[in-house]
Amino acid sequence: LFLLQAKSCICHMCGAHLNRLHSCLYCVFFGCFTKKHIHEHAKTKRHNLAIDLLYGGIYCFMCQDYIYDKDMEQIAKEEQRKAWKLQAFTPTVVSHYQCTMTGIGEKYSTWEPTKRELELLRHNPKRRKITTNCTIGLRGLINLGNTCFMNCIVQALTHTPLLRDFFLSDRHKCEMQSPSSCLVCEMSTLFQEFYSGHRSPHIPYRLLHLVWTHARHLAGYEQQDAHEFLIAALDVLHRHCKGDDNGKKANNPNHCNCIIDQIFTGGLQSDVTCQVCHGVSTTIDPFWDISLDLPGSSTPFWPLSPGSDGSVVNGESHVSGTTTLTDCLRRFTRPEHLGSSAKIKCSGCHSYQESTKQLTMKKLPIVACFHLKRFEHSAKLRRKITTYVSFPLELDMTPFMASSKESRMNGQYQQPTDSLNNDNKYSLFAVVNHQGTLESGHYTSFIRQHKDQWFKCDDAIITKASIKDVLDSEG
Repeated sequence: LFLLQAKSCICHMCGAHLNRLHSCLYCVFFGCFTKKHIHEHAKTKRHNLAIDLLYGGIYCFMCQDYIYDKDMEQIAKEEQRKAWKLQAFTPTVVSHYQCTMTGIGEKYSTWEPTKRELELLRHNPKRRKITTNCTIGLRGLINLGNTCFMNCIVQALTHTPLLRDFFLSDRHKCEMQSPSSCLVCEMSTLFQEFYSGHRSPHIPYRLLHLVWTHARHLAGYEQQDAHEFLIAALDVLHRHCKGDDNGKKANNPNHCNCIIDQIFTGGLQSDVTCQVCHGVSTTIDPFWDISLDLPGSSTPFWPLSPGSDGSVVNGESHVSGTTTLTDCLRRFTRPEHLGSSAKIKCSGCHSYQESTKQLTMKKLPIVACFHLKRFEHSAKLRRKITTYVSFPLELDMTPFMASSKESRMNGQYQQPTDSLNNDNKYSLFAVVNHQGTLESGHYTSFIRQHKDQWFKCDDAIITKASIKDVLDSEG
């Protein structure tokens, strides 16, 4: 290949810079493919090879077709990567389909507004202000036959702020051979549908098909579990997003830099303490959600919190005898004696000894998902646990951190006087509910819009809800 520097990439015959511009590989000549100016050049000069300047493919005028060359493809990819890095690209509004077909994804630099654009934004504040009664982002989903389990999770995900920002800024670079089978591409389309301003319910048939394809245990029109769908969806999104991290290892327990792990992955610390030598064996495992046992299940439950006399603990207002989310988390992180039937080989004693195990949060995710284990499956019975669990609008996870373990006494956390750190505090923005029995039920969800407006999502129907409706729901 002879590499020649060209002053300007425009058609030498009509001056156009679009129309599928091709460059002759024999001489310095640019011609547009659409108007056949490159064809005329090839015929008169007998220069039978040209390169497509958009995709890097080589066209042979003798074969009248594009020909594949492995080395040329590699060069094209490398040059395209360099070009996007060097060039400040001002993105135009293109559809997700166009981005997928042209492979644009996020190969351009992050857009920064110019001084002129900043000035325009200052003089047109309405362009960036969202009114309190704005319904953009609210959209119903058609039930495609017992698919409420999917719809309620989709509503929660599309209202997850960082996930929304990721997809609406076209950050996904699809590296799958067939973008039509990529769940992340479909989620990107879904976010565009939700935030397009359309009010008619969306029909998520493509999403359902992809879920059936990539998570076959969810295929079919039987009733499914929303929690199971959430984990399956996050798993497929994580697998399809892996190309987005450019090989970087992230500072989370999954060591993955994909958007799913950045938002949802936390680290669960397990400390196993030998009862003889008191040696501690620590492991940290990644998690996307925390599954919590409830009173009324066949597992013994941790006693209620000391606030059950009507006081407020961790933002939760206690009614006498009411179980709270804090109670469930306290039980989850309490020391548990493993007993003689579950002896573990101690690295200190070099023999099998009885031990205690305690779970704590080593690293908190940006978005914390709590799964209340309402569906109990055992050899004897299958049933739904309907125990009411009180949950707050604001939750402080500091008592359940590994760093707070030293402040525990007999499983009860002693609040330190200097706990002014907001890093471990969470705000509620979505609740998924199940009505009915284990055999026959229906899923709905509550989602938070703007700062304090709540809406109930019941498949295709979206209705305004009060904070009381949300906090009184089964969860």
